[in-house]
Amino acid sequence: MKKFLLKLSFYLAAGILLFAVLGSFADGNTDDNYMHFAVEKPNNIILGDSRGSQAVLPSILRNKLKQKFDNFSLNVVQSPYGPIYLEALKRKINSETKNGIFILTVDPWNLSLNNNVKSSKDFPEEHSPLKNMYSYDWSPNYEYLLKNYSRSWFKIFTEREAKGRSNTYLHKDGWLEVNVDMQKDSVAKREFEKVDIFYTDLAKTHTLSQMRLNSLEETIKFLQPKGTVYLVRIPASEKLMKLESSYAPDLNGKIKGISKKYDIKYFDFSSKAKDYMYTDGNHMYKESGKVFTAQIADSILLNRGNLK
Repeated sequence: MKKFLLKLSFYLAAGILLFAVLGSFADGNTDDNYMHFAVEKPNNIILGDSRGSQAVLPSILRNKLKQKFDNFSLNVVQSPYGPIYLEALKRKINSETKNGIFILTVDPWNLSLNNNVKSSKDFPEEHSPLKNMYSYDWSPNYEYLLKNYSRSWFKIFTEREAKGRSNTYLHKDGWLEVNVDMQKDSVAKREFEKVDIFYTDLAKTHTLSQMRLNSLEETIKFLQPKGTVYLVRIPASEKLMKLESSYAPDLNGKIKGISKKYDIKYFDFSSKAKDYMYTDGNHMYKESGKVFTAQIADSILLNRGNLK
């Protein structure tokens, strides 16, 4: 029995060591969320869904505003405004933050709910890693890998950044860089699938949610003592903006009301859809994101009276 237990303990130790080594290679290629949980806690933060995760580049903000930013936007299923996102934010942000800059990106979809949802336990983000994670600044973050990484851990090693970045690469600052074919036909196909099918169907089953809007307000109230909050509406393709106008015609009015209530600035870029390129009608192409982020920074500087 002692020999058996000794062998068993040896194999267990070897297995644990193997997984520890494999997990140490986790990086921006691992998946689209891992790096959100493996960096130091930020003082300046960007919130939102996948539209924000791809369109707002912390590196551009840092160059123009001279402060380090973290993009803590995931996607519309995992990080819509709600209690789970707010609690995650409280664990993510540096608790000592005093003069931070907070950019809260909004669109109809991260402020909506399925019509069949009757209570918070049915919110889609109940299945988000934001729900089950407690550590946000461990590297490597074995908690995340154990709870939320479902593939073989050997993939972490074989698909690591050193072998070449994946088409969706999550930078350490939280920006999700997406590289896809931007030929006209490819973009048109993706836009049809995203707008004419996905969001058109979504609009039939969802409505703008007062619970989500209330959570947005709670997020603002949490952040205001720590710095300055800005609300930003990111545009999408003209086709999707037309759908959004029909789906939630009163959204801008509601956001303007919130901005007035809390005396914060609302930068609404929804009328500038033509100014940018999109990979699929919803997400801004990375080169347009650089321009767009610079415009956000300039808006903040102008608001502060620092833009000459």
